[in-house]
Amino acid sequence: GDPYLFLLTSRLCLREAVLTLYFINYLHWNQNLSTAVYHAFSSLCYFTPILGALIADSWLGKFKTIVYLSVVYVLGHVVKSVGAIPSVGDSTIHIALSMMGLILIAFGTGGIKPCVAAFGGDQFDEEHTNERRKFFSIFYMSINAGSLLSTVITPILRGNVQCFGGDCYALAFGVPAILMVIALVVFISGSGMYKKSPPEGNVLLDVCRCLGLAIKNRWMSSKYDSKRKHWLDWAEEKYPKRLIHEIKMVLRVLVLFIPLPMFWALFDQQVRIQCMLNALLILMFVPIFDVVVYPLIGLLLMTSFTFFQGSGDIIPQKMEDVKVIISLFFSLHCWEGSVSKHFTVTGSPHLFTKHANNVHIAWQIPQYALMTAGEVMFSIPGIEFSYSQAPANMKSLLQAGWLLTVAFGNVIVLIVAEGAGLDQWMEFLLFAGLLVAVCIIFSIMAYFYTYVDLGELDKLFPDKTVNEDEDDLKKDQTDDTT
Repeated sequence: GDPYLFLLTSRLCLREAVLTLYFINYLHWNQNLSTAVYHAFSSLCYFTPILGALIADSWLGKFKTIVYLSVVYVLGHVVKSVGAIPSVGDSTIHIALSMMGLILIAFGTGGIKPCVAAFGGDQFDEEHTNERRKFFSIFYMSINAGSLLSTVITPILRGNVQCFGGDCYALAFGVPAILMVIALVVFISGSGMYKKSPPEGNVLLDVCRCLGLAIKNRWMSSKYDSKRKHWLDWAEEKYPKRLIHEIKMVLRVLVLFIPLPMFWALFDQQVRIQCMLNALLILMFVPIFDVVVYPLIGLLLMTSFTFFQGSGDIIPQKMEDVKVIISLFFSLHCWEGSVSKHFTVTGSPHLFTKHANNVHIAWQIPQYALMTAGEVMFSIPGIEFSYSQAPANMKSLLQAGWLLTVAFGNVIVLIVAEGAGLDQWMEFLLFAGLLVAVCIIFSIMAYFYTYVDLGELDKLFPDKTVNEDEDDLKKDQTDDTT
């Protein structure tokens, strides 16, 4: 009966599996162009969350944003399916419809991503942090369950079902649209059980204006002006203190995110090779980590540190988890980079062909198991951390900030893969070496990060909301002009 179960069902349908094959075999693009377009599409899916967060936090609210952008997502699949029908126009029409469909899908799925996580977190009160943490774990499992299903089912629909005299790409793209419609109906049917936070005006515009004013005032200040504790305090003459304090909270988290794209840049190297194994291992590891590993880490930290909250939880636990993850990932990928030159992974014959060797691919399974363990320890706490440290009116915005680390990771991969011209094993070693620096930098940043208690925000500003302060400001400006 919990409402978040409807959220999880809707999230199962948001994965793709056969795009590159479609580009090569149906649109007749070469491998380089197909790979470049696929990565551009993947990057767009992680840049568009900013747009979804803006719509949700400032205009429609999270629930309506999820519904409307789900419709956009479905339309994208319908357009792409029509483009995969040989009798519909010539190759130019097919390419145009395919690109239009991919753009709609990118805006749909990208806009939904930050809203679903934030909306799910909104269903739990602040005192139910353990339940909320479990939700984010189940949420991440649902994403990878969808990935596993799409990886298995979509190629079967494409290759084993014949239509229009060849592989049935139209069916492979159309089935996800049908499943998404079903998921959307299920999600909407739970509407009466949801907690729906109303949007609070154009938050992103207020943030940008506040930042601009603070920078302007700081730049134009003279040595005779009174000092400020923080550079954002230079905007206090126009903007309420609560908004300024909330912006400080968000900026501290965003600064903490700066080194993290390198994690995803390195992680993407293995996702392209063993997507199905990765998803399967995640479904296995998430409950193991929640039930066994995290309690053991908590017990270890409890004996090593004496920092306790009233509930008995360790204050730096979440960020310590992230430190462990990145340190673990450094060792994993160094291992992978060192052995990749000895292994040949052969993919679909439609994509590329490599000569086999006498080393069994099963020897790579321990690597992928460890790497997946690192992903579980990195990504789920990252989602939960982004939610817990964001003000109520910027939950989706900070989720989008977290997703941007994935987008910039893809950009790094494109730059290195296309520009450096290195062998694959050398790329692995390069990324692993860069991650050494990231581990050191992030560990230092995490050590000095101070967790925010959102309950303290209401204690500091009990009487005024941002909107009320802005109304008072507008009223004062009107009185001055009359």
